[in-house]
Amino acid sequence: MSEISITAKRRTISTKSVVNKLRKEGNVPGIFYAKGIEPIPIYLPELSLRPLVYTSETHIVNLIIDDSEPRKSVLKDVHFDPVTDRIIHCDFMGISLDEKIEIEVPVVLEGTAKGIKEGGLLQHQMHRLKIACLPTNIPEHITVDITNLGIGESVHVKDLKLDNIKILHNDDVIIVSVILPRAAAEPTAPAEGEEVQKEPEVIAKGKVEEEE
Repeated sequence: MSEISITAKRRTISTKSVVNKLRKEGNVPGIFYAKGIEPIPIYLPELSLRPLVYTSETHIVNLIIDDSEPRKSVLKDVHFDPVTDRIIHCDFMGISLDEKIEIEVPVVLEGTAKGIKEGGLLQHQMHRLKIACLPTNIPEHITVDITNLGIGESVHVKDLKLDNIKILHNDDVIIVSVILPRAAAEPTAPAEGEEVQKEPEVIAKGKVEEEE
């Protein structure tokens, strides 16, 4: 997988007013954490995060804090403003190349499902999958070929075959499927002038005897 180098600065003060000022200046506050060290409050330009956030690929980050040696890490979490959708916080997790980590990886669909040509609708339920593997085995994304997917068929987690990677979801979780459009699945109303066959009326025997 590819690597990206990003420069950040240490935050010495983390009051609400200071954090808000950083955001107004186009920066994003965050945390770097790793095994065996105290978490380091940091901040970095929002623009430098975009190649990591708005992408269908996963990257190893060489995080440089205050001109220190690059720290191998991954972008573990991102928070967005609910109104503006801007990035307002991020977490970087330090990694060791010989220790397995858990990380979410984007799912990319490949091909055009035959079921779509037959009038079906594509439903992409899982856009990211959580996996466990060594950092050197992290894929940029997981490709799912949907070319032969017909109407009523699905691709489940158990259908994926990935070397040296463990998917941390149940085998029966659906990743993508092709369904019949709702309008086609529902019974159609009778055309104007068309008679609707009714079920024969059933009269209870007790009622007949009572009337007699």
